[in-house]
Amino acid sequence: MQARATHLFVILGCFLIAAPSRAQEGHPLVGSWHGDKGAAPANRSQVTLIMDWDGKEITGLVNPGYEHMSLQNAKLNAKDWTVHFELDSKDSSGKIIRCVVDGKLDKLGSDRRTLTGTWTCGNTKSDFKLTRDRDYYHTVGEAK
Repeated sequence: MQARATHLFVILGCFLIAAPSRAQEGHPLVGSWHGDKGAAPANRSQVTLIMDWDGKEITGLVNPGYEHMSLQNAKLNAKDWTVHFELDSKDSSGKIIRCVVDGKLDKLGSDRRTLTGTWTCGNTKSDFKLTRDRDYYHTVGEAK
């Protein structure tokens, strides 16, 4: 009976140690995010956003690849979980326009948290919704 109680105590201890280590996620914005933006349901554009935190600032790219856009002035307000960043994009004629993105993090306790808000480029205001990928805790070059 005493051996069974000791065995149960060891198993319970393992669960208590493992649970917090799994829950430690790091910075709430770090990772890859996918979703869309647009002014109307019929006119949406796919968006990929990669964000990182180096301990001082939020950095990242929108639509990584040949014509990526780097995040500028990125900020997270942890009091209300709002996010702000800016970027330079191109309009249909190729002219550079400034975009301002303001959003709010939701589902913070989830590994599929969301970022929703407004995405304004020049005079065009759109809404957006992005969902963080589940592989957020892997960094570039890290083995999975």
